[in-house]
Amino acid sequence: MQAKRGRPRNVETQNAILSVSYDLLLEMGFGAVTVEKIADRAKVSKATIYKWWPNKAAVVMDGFLSAATARLPVPDTGEVLQDMLAHATNMARFMLSREGSIFLEIIGEGQMDPALAEAYRTRYIQPRRQEVHGILDRGIGRGELKKDLDRALCTDLVYGPIFYRLLVTGDRIDDTYIKELVTQVYEGIRAD
Repeated sequence: MQAKRGRPRNVETQNAILSVSYDLLLEMGFGAVTVEKIADRAKVSKATIYKWWPNKAAVVMDGFLSAATARLPVPDTGEVLQDMLAHATNMARFMLSREGSIFLEIIGEGQMDPALAEAYRTRYIQPRRQEVHGILDRGIGRGELKKDLDRALCTDLVYGPIFYRLLVTGDRIDDTYIKELVTQVYEGIRAD
């Protein structure tokens, strides 16, 4: 393993940068946030930011995630259906909040900005998918779900319709819809 160059991150400075990037994101939207504005408000140099993050997309996504992670706990109730329902409900509620609308804006911007698309896929989407895979793995281990389950497909079956409604149709997304969706998917993947 290769040693990292330079001094380690100062946690206080890092937290200030992440907090400022998140505040600016909420105030201005992704397109108007710049590394210069983050540096100015956080009272650090642009070089400090670029030393720790490769681009604006990365620092803004990390700021967004540091704020959002606390709102999206991974449930472990001992019952896969309840865990799936809680995870999907929390995610849908988050996506319908002000922070979630910012994330939808980020997804839209990512259609024209490959660095941003890569940042949200690796820093937000993939970790959420891994959380769902963990929930499904626990259900398989407890004998609640089919042993040969395709976890990626099951994840898509639950979360794909939510994002389709958010980004395409604008149809209703509420707790009743999430319960119907998760229950229907569960019926198809539960052990016999």
